[in-house]
Amino acid sequence: TDQVVTSKDLMVQPNPPRFLREGDVLEFSVKVVNQSATRQNGSVRLTFSDARTNDSMDAQLTNENADQAFDIPAGQSQSLFWKLQVPDFVGVLIYKAVAATDRLSDGEEGFLPVLSKRILVTESMPLPMRGKQTREFTFDRLINSGDSVTLQSQTLTLQMTSNPAWYAVMALPYLMEYPHQCSEQVFNRLYANSLGQHIAASDPKMERIFEQWRGTDALDSPLEKNDDLRNVLIAESPWLRAGKKESQARRDVGILFDTNRLNDEIGRASNRLKEMQYSDGAWPWFPGGPANDFITLYITTGFGRLRHLGVQVDVSAAIKSLDRLDHWINEVYQEILRRDNKDLNHLTPSICLYLYGRSFFLKDKAVDAQYKTAVDYFLGQAKKFWPELGNRQSQGHLAIGLKRFGDLNTPREIMASLTERSISDDEMGMLWRESPSWWWYEAPIETQAVMIEAYDEVANDPQKVEDCKVWLLKQKQTQNWKTTKATADACYALLLRGTNLLASDELVQVRLGSIEVEPANVEAGTGFFEQRFVRGEIKPEMGQVTVTKLDDGIAWGGLHWQYLEDVSKIVPFEGTPLTLKKELFIKRNTEKGPVIEPVTGPVEVGDELVTRVELRVDRDMEYVHLKDYRGSGTEPVNVLSQYKFQDGLAYYESTKDTASHFFIDFLRRGTYVFEYSVRVQHRGQYQTGIAELQCMYAPEFNSHSGSVAITVE
Repeated sequence: TDQVVTSKDLMVQPNPPRFLREGDVLEFSVKVVNQSATRQNGSVRLTFSDARTNDSMDAQLTNENADQAFDIPAGQSQSLFWKLQVPDFVGVLIYKAVAATDRLSDGEEGFLPVLSKRILVTESMPLPMRGKQTREFTFDRLINSGDSVTLQSQTLTLQMTSNPAWYAVMALPYLMEYPHQCSEQVFNRLYANSLGQHIAASDPKMERIFEQWRGTDALDSPLEKNDDLRNVLIAESPWLRAGKKESQARRDVGILFDTNRLNDEIGRASNRLKEMQYSDGAWPWFPGGPANDFITLYITTGFGRLRHLGVQVDVSAAIKSLDRLDHWINEVYQEILRRDNKDLNHLTPSICLYLYGRSFFLKDKAVDAQYKTAVDYFLGQAKKFWPELGNRQSQGHLAIGLKRFGDLNTPREIMASLTERSISDDEMGMLWRESPSWWWYEAPIETQAVMIEAYDEVANDPQKVEDCKVWLLKQKQTQNWKTTKATADACYALLLRGTNLLASDELVQVRLGSIEVEPANVEAGTGFFEQRFVRGEIKPEMGQVTVTKLDDGIAWGGLHWQYLEDVSKIVPFEGTPLTLKKELFIKRNTEKGPVIEPVTGPVEVGDELVTRVELRVDRDMEYVHLKDYRGSGTEPVNVLSQYKFQDGLAYYESTKDTASHFFIDFLRRGTYVFEYSVRVQHRGQYQTGIAELQCMYAPEFNSHSGSVAITVE
C-alpha cells in the first residue's frame, strides 16, 4: 500500500449548491486553503456570467463586492461568503472563483443551473360514473385559477372510459403464462383456457373488437400510456420491464382466444393432469412428490366451478378424486375423536373449501356411508361455528356449500351477516374494510369473486351482485392483476355472473362549462376517448363538468389540469382519494438520545433536517411515484439509490440533483408516514419545494403538498 497527496500551496475550493431556484437568497461559500510554509494574504474574486452569452451576471445577482480579502496562517484555511439574490429568467450560470497573492494563485469555475420558481403542477379530478345518470363535478381549483396573477394554464386533458369491463378481457392473456410444472399451475392453465374458450363463445363480438385493437395503442399497458400527464417517465422508473411485459401480454389477447390454440392447450393440460394423478385420485404438488390433499381439493373444486359455469370440461379426474377427499375428511374427524374434543370448534378454511368443493359433485357421487358421519359432523360444525370464522371467503364457501347440501336457514344467516358488515359506496360499490393478509383464503380479488357467487346463487340478489362487481372492476383501475388465479376468478365473476358488462356500446357524454365534448378516435370495446385543450383555450368555467351515462354499468375518467405556478404560492391539493402533507423537523442530540422537533424558526448550517411526508390513500394502488423537491441550500444525507422498507411501506428510493424520488410497488389503503434527512449547507432564505404523488397506473389519482420556506442563519 502506498499513498499519494496532490495539493498546491494555495487552493480554492468553492462549495456551490447543486442548483439555485429563482427567488432564492443564498450565501455562496468559497474555502481558501494555505498549504505553504508561510502566512499568505491576498484576495478572492467570485464572479458569475451567463453560460449562453458569457455576459456578467453579478449585478443581477446583487454580487456587489466580488473581491474579498483573506489572511491565512500556514497550514490553515478560511471560508468566505457572498450573498446572492437570484432573479427570474436566469437560466444556467458559470461561477468563477480566483484567489491570488503576490506570488501564488488558484482558481476554479463550474456550471450552476438556476431552476424556475414556477413548477409544472398536475392536478386531476376523477370522474367516476355508475348507472344511468347525470352528475355534476366541480373542479374548484380550476374555477378559481383566475385569482392568481402568476398562474399560467398549460394543458387541460379530458379522458373518459365508457365501458371499463373490457380491461378485464385485456387481463386474460396473463393466464397463458405459468413458470412451473406443479399440478396446481397445470390446472390453472386448464382453468384459464377453458374459461377463455367459454367467454369467447359466449360473446361473438370479441373477435371483432380484437381486430380493431390490433395496431393501436389500446393494448399498451397503462404504465406506457399518458407520459405527458405523469410526473416521471416510465423509462426513469424501475417499472419499465413491468410495463413492457403487460403491453406484450395484452397484445397476446388475440392469441389467447384462437380456437386451435385453446383446444390444443386444454387437451395438453387435461392429459398432463391425468398423468400426474395417483391411482387413489390424489394429486401431488410436483410430479413424483407425496399426495397433497389441499392441492387435490383445490383442483377438484376448480373442475366443479368450471362445469357449474357451463364450461364444457371433462370432470372425470375430479370425480376420481372424491373418494380420496372423503377419506381425508374422515381422517380429520377420527383425529378429533381420538382427542375427545368433538364439541369444540374445528372449522378451518380448508374444511370450508371441502364442503364447497364437494357440493359440486353430490349428484355425480354421493358421500359414501363410511364417510357420511364425518361429513355430517362438519356440516353441523358449519351451522354452529360459522360466525367464528375469521375470513369472508370461507363464510362464502359455507353459504354456497350448505345450501347445496340442503340447509336453507344457515346460508341466509351467513349472507345477512356479510351484508351487515359491508359498506356501500356510490363510487366503489360494495366492499368490506378488512386488515391486509397474505393467506390464500383472504386474497381480496378471489374473495370478492366468491362474494359475487354467493349473492348470485344463495341470496339471489342481482343488485348486490352488481355492487360487488363495481368494487372488483375499480381494483383494475389502479392495479395490475398479476396472478393467474386472481385474473381467472375476477374475469369469471365480472363476465359470467349477473349483467353482461361487455354488451354496451354507449359512450359517456361530457360537457366542460358550455363546451360539449365531441368524442373522436374512440377506442373499440372500452369506449375510451380523449380531448385536449391548451393554454389560451383553457377557461376557468371549464372546471364545471357535467357527465351523462346513458346505460347501466360503470364508467370512469379524469380531468387533468397542468399549470405553471410560483412554488411559494402552491397550496396542498386534496381533490382526490390521495392526500399528501409535508413537514420539516430538525434533528437534535439530547441526553436521552436523538429527537426531532418541528422547524418553527431559523436553522443553522450543519443542521440535519428531517422531511416527513404523511400520505393517506382510500384504496389499494400499484406503481405509485412520489417526488419530493429539495431546497437549493440543502444536501441529501442518503445519496445511494436502493430499496428500503420503513413502517410497513416498501419502496425504491432514487436521489437526484433537485429532488428525491420514491417508487412504491404496492400501496395498500391506509395512512403512511415516512421520513428522510437532508443536511443544511448554505445560509439564506429559500423554498424546499413541494412533494408530488401519483398512481402511474391511473394518473387521475394524484396529489401534492405545499412548499415549506426555510431560513438559515
